[in-house]
Amino acid sequence: MQNSKLKTPPIPDPLPRSPQPWRLGILASGNGTNMAAIAAAIATGQLHAEIAVVIYNNPGAGIVAQAEKYGLPTVLHNHRDHPTREDLDGALVATLKQHWVDWVVMAGWMRRVTAVLLDAFPRRMVNIHPSLLPSFPGVRAVEQALQAGVTVTGCTVHFVELVVDSGPIIMQAAVPIFPTDTPATLQARIQVQEHRIYPAAIALAASGFSAID
Repeated sequence: MQNSKLKTPPIPDPLPRSPQPWRLGILASGNGTNMAAIAAAIATGQLHAEIAVVIYNNPGAGIVAQAEKYGLPTVLHNHRDHPTREDLDGALVATLKQHWVDWVVMAGWMRRVTAVLLDAFPRRMVNIHPSLLPSFPGVRAVEQALQAGVTVTGCTVHFVELVVDSGPIIMQAAVPIFPTDTPATLQARIQVQEHRIYPAAIALAASGFSAID
């Protein structure tokens, strides 16, 4: 069942700022389009932040090329080289702290996190998910929405907790589902909204915004 009430606060203009730019650590597994949207928002002055490091887990991931466009440092932590999730997260924490990261931003990070990472950045980790949570959590959220036959889906930025896609919501945006939609066409329209709200949600979270209950 879809949310009966869309929890979508308006995007402030201008976005909240801090005296010093927030230092972001990006975690990503794929092409990095959300990272690019965040970097673009920083470059235009919309988001008062800087990307301190981009960490990826899949060799050859497209996010490396995206990061190079913005001159951002990248670090590979291949999860296949770590015996446990906790071991991987320990390596992530070391790299994030080495780069003096304030906020951890999951931008298509396809690994479940553990308490090792969460405890190092308590309530300072955010994620974006391609559905209106709590509907359709987990993998293949776009396909889940199409299979369920709902007419509206969207995207959600939320704080990260141990249970996947369960953390308090920061911002959501709705996206209609058309009868002719395929996973690819629906995903493309959801991504437009992801790129719009993610920089704003980061600014709200980092400035002390209270998550939506």
